[in-house]
Amino acid sequence: MYLSCAKIHLHQTLFEETVVPAPGSRWKLTEHPHCSSLPDRPLEKIMSAFSLRLATVLLLASTALTAMAETPTYQRVDFSTEVAREIANDQLNATLSIELSDKNPGRLAQQLTLAINDALKKSDAYPTVKASSGNQQSWPIYGSTITSSSKLESWRGRSEIRLESRDFKAAGELIGLLQEKLQLNGISFSVAPDTRQKLEDTLTTEAIDNFRTRADTIRKAWNAKNFKLVQMGIGTAGGNMPQPVMMRASKVMDAESAPSPTFAGGETRLTINVSGSIELQP
Repeated sequence: MYLSCAKIHLHQTLFEETVVPAPGSRWKLTEHPHCSSLPDRPLEKIMSAFSLRLATVLLLASTALTAMAETPTYQRVDFSTEVAREIANDQLNATLSIELSDKNPGRLAQQLTLAINDALKKSDAYPTVKASSGNQQSWPIYGSTITSSSKLESWRGRSEIRLESRDFKAAGELIGLLQEKLQLNGISFSVAPDTRQKLEDTLTTEAIDNFRTRADTIRKAWNAKNFKLVQMGIGTAGGNMPQPVMMRASKVMDAESAPSPTFAGGETRLTINVSGSIELQP
């Protein structure tokens, strides 16, 4: 018996039955239209090739399972170590702002811009303090009567300047100077990025050394000859958020009545955690 197609489709038959045969009769097979161009091959050869491929797949799967079963496994131990250190906050961040009102929104925006530009110009005298303009916004002010006919009375606007410095003394002097026209909204302290990175590198080395020492202690306790590292993870905690100094927005003061503030940045606790798994080898 010959078939007109060399490929056997598992999800789409190559031959179709015409009718359900009566008992004792044979199936009538018709050639699939997509296989008319392929050379005829005996059904026995097609089935033989299919069986051979199936046997090969089963043999490979059996070999892989046997290899996995023969792979030796040892006692696995999970544990972690950590190193922590207090570090001084060496960066100050402050925000000052000004609020003004005017009936003309264009004139209001101009007044706010002039005030911030003046503050930035004064900041140039303090090279160790980084100053930058912050948010600026304006909103309408309506009459006090809550009716549909309430009229627009004026506009009010707010603009900010932001300071960043490691020189607390210079920052304090500049803040005192700017408070002649601006309001102090808040101050926060944090660890500078480069300072934090250097400490993280040091603590990471210490934490890994502690992990290795702990692993050897576990090996000795179990009378194992050796151990190997399976996996390791390193995490960092602390020192992410600036430490705020809570205060109300201070009122604008005269230069003589506004002494330069003295700041103490406080400390931040930085922690490096090393966790992982080892396998003990007898």
